Amino acid sequence: MTTSTAALSPVDDESPIDAKSSPQFRSPVGSSDILRIVAWEDPIADPHGVHPCSRYVELYWLGILGPSTTWLLRRISYGLEVHVDGFDLHLAETARSLGLGDRMGKNSPFRRALHRLSTFELARSHGTAGMAVRTRIPPLPLRHLTRLPESLQQSHRGWLAEQRLPEPEQIRRRAGRLAAGLAASGCSREEIERRLGGWQFHPAVAFQAAKDAVAPAPVITPVG
Repeated sequence: MTTSTAALSPVDDESPIDAKSSPQFRSPVGSSDILRIVAWEDPIADPHGVHPCSRYVELYWLGILGPSTTWLLRRISYGLEVHVDGFDLHLAETARSLGLGDRMGKNSPFRRALHRLSTFELARSHGTAGMAVRTRIPPLPLRHLTRLPESLQQSHRGWLAEQRLPEPEQIRRRAGRLAAGLAASGCSREEIERRLGGWQFHPAVAFQAAKDAVAPAPVITPVG
């Protein structure tokens, strides 16, 4: 295995993760300031997962993990994209880069963030001084979803309903949402279409989404 070192400045009540196969992470004993990070590959859960930097994680997992753990997950995800065989995480430096201070004690903000990854089964121990971290984040289990505000629970139900649609329709809807956001920020139809194309949407999908996003509202003629 190539060694690299990087300093990183349908859902029900049960998670799709097998708890027995994901022992909780325990911080390495001793004064080591380095933790070996590898990707946790899960053939059962990964096909249903989303990227750690996805809108889904920001909307739904953030309120459960907390901001520090969510940012740590994203930093680790970036490291695993750059170093696919794993990398060495410098704990103190990463803590400072996330604004979590210099303390490395068991109850320090950074150690708590690290532990929460394991508590929510997004990471597990790897060897004697390492941690395997998910690169695909599973849908939020119901037991956690009910802790979110009602508005987010309703939004999540809409997300679940969309996942049951045929893939072409899911793509069309995603393009429509992105196009609407670009239109609201003042982008022209041509600019919206260009950006959607840059995001790898099919030209026909990009054209229609851009056209719909800037279509003028229908004029209602008073009767009488």
